[in-house]
Amino acid sequence: MSLAISISTAAYIVAALLFILSLAGLSKHETARRGVVYGIVGMAIALVATVWLAASAAWGTTSGTIGLTLLAAAVVVGAIIGLWRARVVEMTGMPELIALLHSFVGLAAVLVGWNGHLHDSGLTGALADIHHAEVFIGVFIGGVTFTGSIVAFLKLSARMASKPLVLPGKNFLNLGALVVFVALTVWYVITPSLALLIAVTAVALLLGWHLVASIGGGDMPVVVSMLNSYSGWAAAAAGFLLNNDLLIVTGALVGSSGAYLSYIMCKAMNRSFLSVIAGGFGIEAPKGDDADHGEHREIDVESAAEMLASASSVVITPGYGMAVAQAQYPVAELTHRLREKGVDVRFGIHPVAGRLPGHMNVLLAEAKVPYDVVLEMDEINDDLASTDVVLVIGANDTVNPAAAEDPGSPIAGMPVLRVWEAQNVIVFKRSMASGYAGVQNPLFFRENAQMLFGDAKERVEDILRVL
Repeated sequence: MSLAISISTAAYIVAALLFILSLAGLSKHETARRGVVYGIVGMAIALVATVWLAASAAWGTTSGTIGLTLLAAAVVVGAIIGLWRARVVEMTGMPELIALLHSFVGLAAVLVGWNGHLHDSGLTGALADIHHAEVFIGVFIGGVTFTGSIVAFLKLSARMASKPLVLPGKNFLNLGALVVFVALTVWYVITPSLALLIAVTAVALLLGWHLVASIGGGDMPVVVSMLNSYSGWAAAAAGFLLNNDLLIVTGALVGSSGAYLSYIMCKAMNRSFLSVIAGGFGIEAPKGDDADHGEHREIDVESAAEMLASASSVVITPGYGMAVAQAQYPVAELTHRLREKGVDVRFGIHPVAGRLPGHMNVLLAEAKVPYDVVLEMDEINDDLASTDVVLVIGANDTVNPAAAEDPGSPIAGMPVLRVWEAQNVIVFKRSMASGYAGVQNPLFFRENAQMLFGDAKERVEDILRVL
């Protein structure tokens, strides 16, 4: 058994190093594929080592045989479901799928915490107190992650309204839940009881639901990265309870990287990081009025193609609508055609374009758009004023001038792509409906903006045929 422990510990160290290399590789487009491979290999090593360790401990006993059978069944069922979902999911469905996967991590942490309470650890004194604190904190983090991720999944999949839930005194409700959690933790450490564990589980589930339900749809990309961080800390808490060093390291990697990503995105959206954690941002600004912005202008495919062919510089700003229409492939072909004609074509990517951090970058890379023409918002914004034509394909809130010009707008202060500064703007959109944040876009009524209605993929293909 000691040999099995030594070998599994060495395997866990190798797996942890591979996970770190995976994160490093995923930080750049050029090394992303290598990073994914590192992660797969590391997870395979960790899984094999864990199964072997369990088999070594249980070999030759009846209960051990039953346990190994259940373990094998769980691995097979999980692998089948995972492979099936990975094959059938569309890129547009990735955000809600990731949110749903986060909920599994939270639920696992809750179950591990309950298991830690129901089974005698055999510890006494200060070690027993530490164990009880681990159980309580793990259940709380897992419960918040579980229901918060479920609400994020429902919002992202349009099964729940994207508008924020505004309960009276919502901030005091969140703060009160945290105070109750701290008080219950102290009580549980002193006198552990099942009733206290039930109480903190209920508080955590309700708090997770309220935290995410209180956040508006326009800010959901930040919520996904925040829940990613929560799931990491939930995994780390489970690692402490299971005395599994690899789970602790992996959870800390996911938790810290998710928190840092949330911080970066909050800066990009001019939001407070603390308000994200409190679940209260996205609804602080007063609602804008329903002002009459005038009449919009439309453009046909032939005129749009002529404008693009005669332009010297074009910037394309994609959004979630491009993902829904699966328009990235004709957009890549349009980019190729225009560059062959000597047109300088670049892409402007907002940090929260789509429903997931990096969503647009993945779609464009999938369609073989060159990395060097895909620029972030800060890199392209100052060049928009000297751009001949901007194509807004399926984007709305990320190009809304109200964020910069209307202090009363719900998205006031959020940095956006200043596409309205270009000489001409062509907006690809199905209708005049507002964006995911539920805010009207004055860009559609600007004198230099024209609407090209219809499915984005079909309209871009029509332009290609004319060209």
